[in-house]
This record gives sequence, C-alpha cells and structure tokens, in this order.
Amino acid sequence: MANFSKWLGAGLGWTFAGPIGGILGFVLGSFVDEFSESELLDYQKGSKSIKSTQSGDFEISLLVLAAIVIKADGDVDKRELDFVRSSFVSMYGQERANHAFKLFKGIISNNKISTKQVCFQINKNMKHASRLQLLHFLFGVAKSDGTVTEKELNKINTIAGYLNINHGDFNSIKAMFYNEVNSSYKILEIEKSATDAELKVAYRKMVKKYHPDKLRNLGPEHTKGGEEKFRQVQNAYEHIQKERGL
Repeated sequence: MANFSKWLGAGLGWTFAGPIGGILGFVLGSFVDEFSESELLDYQKGSKSIKSTQSGDFEISLLVLAAIVIKADGDVDKRELDFVRSSFVSMYGQERANHAFKLFKGIISNNKISTKQVCFQINKNMKHASRLQLLHFLFGVAKSDGTVTEKELNKINTIAGYLNINHGDFNSIKAMFYNEVNSSYKILEIEKSATDAELKVAYRKMVKKYHPDKLRNLGPEHTKGGEEKFRQVQNAYEHIQKERGL
C-alpha cells in the first residue's frame, strides 16, 4: 500500500484542489481503510508545493474525463475500460497503470461529477497543447468499442468547448478517428479547395501545433502520445500530396 500512496503523491499539484480534488476525496474515502493517516497527509502535503501541471495532474485529468465519456451513453463497456488500462500500461508501465486503474474504478462509480467544473479547472491550469492531447485520448476511448455513439460525440464536443478548444481543432482531432473522404483535409484544418501554397502553410502550422515537444513538460510518457497526432498530420499531408501529384 505504501507504493500506492507514493504513486498518488508524486507529481500531483493543482488536481488536489477544486472539483477534481473533491472527486479524489470521494474515491480515497472508499479506500480509507487501506491507508494510514500519515500516508494520506504525506501525499496531500507534498502536492501543495507543485504549481505547474505535472505528469500526475495530466494522468488524473485523463482518468476523470475518460470516466465522463465512458458513462455518456449509459453503458460502461469493457472494451473502453480495457483501452484505458492498456493505454496506461503503455504510457506508465504495469505497476503504475495498476494503481491508476484502481483509482479509475473509484472515479467511474462517482455519479456526481460535474463536467463543466472539472473542465474549467483543467482549462485554468493546463496548456493548450496538453488539452488537445486530452481530447485525442477521449476520442480513442470512445472509438475503442468500434464506434463513437452520438451521445459520446456530444459529450466530447461539450468537453472541448469547456476546455476552450475551438471548432477547427476539435474537427482536426475528430478526423483522426474517422476514415472519411476529406479526413486528411480536416486534419490539416483546410478545405479541399485550398491551393497548394495554402496546403503547405497549413501543414507547417499543424506540425508546430502538434509537435510532441509541446508535451515535454509532462514527461516522456506523454510525448509518445503526442507523436501519434504528429504522425497523422504527416500522413494527411502526404496523402494530399499524392492525391494532387505533388
């Protein structure tokens, strides 16, 4: 159990305050018999000195928002839960993922999560590039059972609005999960009628926006996730080049 409290106390800052802190308090209340009072105080005390977004803050934000999306259609699908678990194993390793998933199950059981309040807290403390990465992960969660339902899509759209992610960025990330005729153009946030010169400008803009280095402050485990968006931007550009014979 000491390992769990050590994990939870490492790299957590602003998520222990506000509505997300309330959610964590709810979950930890169900684990209270498994922790000593000194362990609970240790990680709460340690978190107060952290002001910028840390890997742990991003991790908790992923868990809370994923829970909101998974419950959007009223069905907690095992495939979506497995996606969260496998994603966390890939990012953090087996031990840390096990701890995170234990916390995640507690978050899933909380029926009083305010999407608006949670997102406002995240928006206040997290940079735009990190918020885009959250959105990408949420589409991955929703698509993991084979399809994104209308309720899930509406919930992700609502989350994007609260996170101050504009319509163009939302459609760009959405297009990464839909195999449609104009997906490549949507990923680059341009119309099919765009000139070759406009295509190049759009590509450079998106490369800058989605470059993995923008997530470096969160740690190497999250730059890997950023690399996936970066590859999709490159693939979209190459697809359009081939289509136009450039």
